[in-house]
Amino acid sequence: MTTRIHRIAAVAFTIAVTTSAFAQFGPEPDFTVTAEERGKVIENSIARLNERYVFPEVAKKMEEAVRAKASSGEYDKITSARELAETLTRDFREVSKDKHLGVRHHSGPVPDRDPDASPSAAEVEAQKAFATTVNYGFEKAERLRGNIGYIDIRGFMPPEIGAETGAAAMTFVANTDALIVDLRFNGGGEPAMVAFLTSYLFDEPTHLNDIWTRHTNATQEWWTSKTVSGRRFGGRKPVYVLTSKNTFSGGEEFANNLKVLKRATIIGETTGGGAHPVSEVKISEHFTIGVPDARAINPITKTNWEGTGVAPDVSIAAPQALDKAYLMALEQIVASTTDPRRKAGLQRVLDEKKQKTM
Repeated sequence: MTTRIHRIAAVAFTIAVTTSAFAQFGPEPDFTVTAEERGKVIENSIARLNERYVFPEVAKKMEEAVRAKASSGEYDKITSARELAETLTRDFREVSKDKHLGVRHHSGPVPDRDPDASPSAAEVEAQKAFATTVNYGFEKAERLRGNIGYIDIRGFMPPEIGAETGAAAMTFVANTDALIVDLRFNGGGEPAMVAFLTSYLFDEPTHLNDIWTRHTNATQEWWTSKTVSGRRFGGRKPVYVLTSKNTFSGGEEFANNLKVLKRATIIGETTGGGAHPVSEVKISEHFTIGVPDARAINPITKTNWEGTGVAPDVSIAAPQALDKAYLMALEQIVASTTDPRRKAGLQRVLDEKKQKTM
């Protein structure tokens, strides 16, 4: 596991707690900022974006826009830390359209640390403590009538702490005849866990995604694993992935990887559109900025989902996506089943489900 991915994981946890999946954590308390700190936050935000943002020309455009607002006095009356963070985030995103980019305020002092360094022992322990409160991102794993597996994943934790739970969930559904993976409330997370879980859906090592980082000019390839813990679902049985407009970042990667490889049918809404991994960088004693400094590159399409999202194969409102996927899975299993008694039983389940959804 590389330093780069440990760092992505740390930031992913920060972002994840703001999503509906992890709403148990409240916002940071507000506090008053001085004119000196306000100016420092603005200047250092601009500097870090110019140093690291994935598209240098866009960083320059963000600088020009924010400097113009600062020169006209638009920030002069801001004394709230929360308002300053939200205003700068809005102004930077207005130019970049990048939903990963964000200024954040912190009620406690921000420690000095290299944004490219691995998390400290204390940070790792904090990640583990947080992960246990959300069951490592796994909300539910069950077997639906008709022998259809269902897993609801709200976030992708680092495999170092989430692999055991992930392997247990995937092994639980390994004997089902079709699988529904629910990412409608998935705010993202660790690309290594995306690859870890996807490995259960393929029989052979498969190239999933690449991540290029600006300041290192290095590309990391992501592949499924040759071996897995527990049992594979396998590469032949049908898979359905549920998405919503709130599916973001790593959740989008999971869906996009399977869509491009034609391994799954995507059902639901077009996703949020965030394909840039991010570094959390200190810009003052109580502020940080999340700088998207890398981008995903699909090895087949050579593109990603930044700004566009992942479009579903079957477009339907997110609340109805599970029913739609379940019906499609039942229909496919009924069509492929040759045993007369089992086929009749599955048909009854399908007919009952159709009646309930009419």
